Amino acid sequence: MSLQTEVMGAMKEAMKAKDAVALESLRAIKSAILLAQTETGAKEELSEEQELKILQKLVKQRKDSAVIFTEQGREDLAEPELAQAAVIERFLPEPLTEEEIEEVVVAVIDQTGAEGMKDMGKVMGIVSKELAGQADGKTISTIVRSKLT
Repeated sequence: MSLQTEVMGAMKEAMKAKDAVALESLRAIKSAILLAQTETGAKEELSEEQELKILQKLVKQRKDSAVIFTEQGREDLAEPELAQAAVIERFLPEPLTEEEIEEVVVAVIDQTGAEGMKDMGKVMGIVSKELAGQADGKTISTIVRSKLT
């Protein structure tokens, strides 16, 4: 089942339950998917990788906003952002632990023969593609940096 179909089903349930936070989050997902589809020109289906990137971007935006609101002492604005991020995260695959990410990073470094920071871009590209949707770029970057120095 495509992400769009799942989101539409969840939207119907949120409407029936009168869950405003979930409904707003799901509408944001639907909107982002439609925008991505129209960018390509045709109404073609997005790949699973593209859908994951959209979801990750939406979650990151919400969490970043929540951090900014919290720093400014606006908990009333931070809470809805975090609630929306939690709703969107339901559609993402289960995130990997740091140990699991580290295993993949070490395997890629051994596989590519990477030595030092000059090879970080090459390693990051492969690991990011392999772990799409299961780990955020910041965590991957931190682990790659620690292994290559």
